[in-house]
Amino acid sequence: MSTVDTVTTAAGVAVGPRLRERRDAGRKLLVPYVTAGISADWTDFLTAYEQAGADAIEIGLPFSEPMIDGPTVQEASERALHRGATVPGILADLRRVRVDVPLVVMTYYHLVARDGHARFCAALAEAGVRGLIVPDLPLEELSELEQAAADAGVDLTLVAAPSGTPSRLREIAARSRGFVYAMTGMVTTGERTELPASAAEFATRLKTHADLPVLLGFGVSTPEHAVAGAHAADGVVVASALMRRVLDGAGPADVGAQVAELRAALDAAQG
Repeated sequence: MSTVDTVTTAAGVAVGPRLRERRDAGRKLLVPYVTAGISADWTDFLTAYEQAGADAIEIGLPFSEPMIDGPTVQEASERALHRGATVPGILADLRRVRVDVPLVVMTYYHLVARDGHARFCAALAEAGVRGLIVPDLPLEELSELEQAAADAGVDLTLVAAPSGTPSRLREIAARSRGFVYAMTGMVTTGERTELPASAAEFATRLKTHADLPVLLGFGVSTPEHAVAGAHAADGVVVASALMRRVLDGAGPADVGAQVAELRAALDAAQG
């Protein structure tokens, strides 16, 4: 058994099996986000999210040029970078944390390429991270990272945009691992007053191509949004609405309560 195999089987919760199991049991999935390093106690948000009913947690690695992130997550990244957050430091923090939900890192390709695909993915696995999203890496250039992630036991989740052709969406659905991340629209991340009317239609269309759970993100900001998005999709990702609270001074308990409200709304809609 390789070193990578050893660490990935020893730590971390696998993304695909957990989310598929919960989806198949009839649960709508909730994946809240936190920017790593945004505060000294940032890993406490992981515990708070787990206790609030998160099915997985997305962790954003702060980056100076976040192409698809809107102003809230950009500000969160800037705060983390000003605090001195680095990838090695973030992974060291994660190695000291144990939560019983899958952890999925969202990052940009520059940070992956800087360390090398295999080394980066192995470091994630060693820290208990079992999922990876790299939204700025084109599908046509994915193969090397795809193999490195698979070798490390890390699910490489792909992002699907409503502008994608049917053939491209089929390929994304076939090659994605863990889940398929469906964008609500051709927008950056950010808080919204309402979800685009086309978001539900896109999630429904994407589910015809995907056996994996399809999660809707980019602008899901309120319990009402979560219920509407999850009605068509298998669940939702919530990021900017949570990070706005953190930027405004809310701590893990307060933001955990916000996640609990989202969980309660999804469960009530199912009941």
